[in-house]
Amino acid sequence: MAQLKSLLTPGKLLVAPGIYDGISARVADEVGFEVLYMTGYGAVGSHLGLPDAGLASYTEMVGRVDVIANSISVPLIADGDTGYGALLNIERTVRGYERAGAAAIQIEDQEYPKKCGHTPGKRVIDIADWGQKIKVAAETRNSGDLLIVARTDARAVNGLDDALRRAEVAAEAGADILFVEAPESEAEMQAICTNTDRPQLINVVEGGKTPVLPADEYAEIGYQIAIHPGAGFMAAAEAFKGMYGHIKQTHSSIGAATPMMDFAEISRIMGFPGVWEFESRHARD
Repeated sequence: MAQLKSLLTPGKLLVAPGIYDGISARVADEVGFEVLYMTGYGAVGSHLGLPDAGLASYTEMVGRVDVIANSISVPLIADGDTGYGALLNIERTVRGYERAGAAAIQIEDQEYPKKCGHTPGKRVIDIADWGQKIKVAAETRNSGDLLIVARTDARAVNGLDDALRRAEVAAEAGADILFVEAPESEAEMQAICTNTDRPQLINVVEGGKTPVLPADEYAEIGYQIAIHPGAGFMAAAEAFKGMYGHIKQTHSSIGAATPMMDFAEISRIMGFPGVWEFESRHARD
């Protein structure tokens, strides 16, 4: 398992795009990021064709972690939603994500069924239960190399003060990275980053509630990780729509405005040269 801990440095911003399947994972790894983020929205949407609304099970999601973590060469932050149940479920989820190869697991304080962080209708659990959930997660891991990312969605439910208190509780319970979801201004982001000394993560959602800023401004505010969970799948969806629309209209891909990666290049990224080399070594005379 690639380590994330050694990459966290005050003043340095790690930028992690959202990946959600084997192809997006391999392409992002090829580009050369230091860390990647398994987006729950994208993983649920690509695997089940359903919204990120608490519909995916632990078994389905840990399978996605295994596929993605073993397709890349850098640390993976993996969305673990609410932990998929009560405290025993948290224990099982952390153990499973760690075995699957995650470098960090993100756990949130929403009530079940959870909602995507930038959509309405969220509810959060009691703050004491939240602290206990993070305590169990921190105690369960076999290695300190697995980091616990504690995400609170309380900003949209109870206001910023409650979200800041929940971040403090999570830090006290053993969280390594704090994730206050959906701040609505730069002033709120400043308050979040000065609230504790733990590394802070910002969720950059194009079209969401949080201001989208240049990377150096997030670093100046005090964030150490910026995830871009939706940029990849939103770009892919637009590309699908353009290409499929062109084929529907013309019955051909000829003349499509949507750019395409060369077939030889995508085959290289997906590992076909290794297949061919293996077959060559083991070919019968």
